[in-house]
Amino acid sequence: MIEIKDVEHVARLARLNLTEDEKVKFSKQLGDILKYMEQLNEVDTTGVEPMNHPIDFSNVMREDVARYDCTREELMANAPEVEQDYFKVPKIS
Repeated sequence: MIEIKDVEHVARLARLNLTEDEKVKFSKQLGDILKYMEQLNEVDTTGVEPMNHPIDFSNVMREDVARYDCTREELMANAPEVEQDYFKVPKIS
């Protein structure tokens, strides 16, 4: 279990207002998390390749190719208001 003062310090950094009951509760929970991390540090990972995702996959994004599926007239037909060849929008001040 980590000390209440450490929980208070973390809460202050996170700008959280904790009740006394929450401080005690989080003290135990954070202590349990740290114990688990210590347990994981004991695992022998010699020869295990680091990975950034548990499943291997390649780039799933489509190729970035310019396409023109609509004509200018079709696009402008969707505009609520048009001025010359541009969409007309309200002025932002």
